[in-house]
Amino acid sequence: MSALPPVPASPRSPWQRLYGAVLARRARRLRARRLPRPVISIGNLAWGGGGKTPLAVALAARLRDGGRRVAILSRGYRRTTRGPLLVSRGEGPRVGVDAAGDEPYLMASELAGVAVAVAERRADAGELVLAELAGALDLFVLDDGFSHAGLARDVDLLLFPAADPWARGRLLPSGRLREPLAASARADAALVTGGAPGQGDELARALAPFGFRGPGFASATEALPASRLDGAPLAPGTRVFALAAIARPQSFLAAAAGAALTVVGQRAFRDHWSYSERDLRAIERAARAAGAEVVLTTAKDRAKLDGRLALPLAVLPVVARPERAFWSWLDGRLAELAP
Repeated sequence: MSALPPVPASPRSPWQRLYGAVLARRARRLRARRLPRPVISIGNLAWGGGGKTPLAVALAARLRDGGRRVAILSRGYRRTTRGPLLVSRGEGPRVGVDAAGDEPYLMASELAGVAVAVAERRADAGELVLAELAGALDLFVLDDGFSHAGLARDVDLLLFPAADPWARGRLLPSGRLREPLAASARADAALVTGGAPGQGDELARALAPFGFRGPGFASATEALPASRLDGAPLAPGTRVFALAAIARPQSFLAAAAGAALTVVGQRAFRDHWSYSERDLRAIERAARAAGAEVVLTTAKDRAKLDGRLALPLAVLPVVARPERAFWSWLDGRLAELAP
């Protein structure tokens, strides 16, 4: 088992301490609205990707397959719309990727039978779902919700990416934390995303000095076989140009390299990037110059690229695989919430 990196020393900067105190005071003072159904929140402490969307998909799918009626609530970061919007009633996206935001659109595309709604205030999204579905709902999954103090939640899951779990242990501007590590005390459980067996226990021990008292679990990340948009699998050795606009493109590139494909070139954009026509032409030129047969991208980028490139497009899906102990723990918590 590979060990997690050591937790950085507590910051001594007066700014870091003041900023942390202000954030903690804000969290205490904000009044959270409560929805009439249980809410499971998935979030992290750091800015940037932490494996939230794959885990939200895995969680919603398991709850659905267990007979529960589920809706996902999201902010819809960088969407072109405002206010509450029902992205899906469980039958695929009702709006385009720009209106929904790339991550809600992806979840709506992959989760048959699961409603998806977005709003700046997630409680508004939840109330919209209840109204649209006539209340036929058992629980909500709140995507990227740990720092969203406006909605009360019943289970808080806090994620830490194995590649960089502590984000230097600093708040902005010297680190990437949006809340200090002491905020982990609010979490019910912590998960190492992209983690190996045993790292969940290690995570829980590392967070204990910061007030965390819950269990820790590992959630492995698995790349599924790459395929063209028509579902045809890519043959081993296919020459691909890897393209991603996600928070941790290096993880996607590593998955592509491990999929027995020949990566002849690559390009990474900022997370949630909106590809312009100029971007697309530059990508095509680079891919052709590298001798690529196919442009390989992420499931999140697919909708933003489909039909817009002259070269064939393929997708390398990535899924979350939480360890069995996590599901057992969650089943126990949900049983406690049952009326």
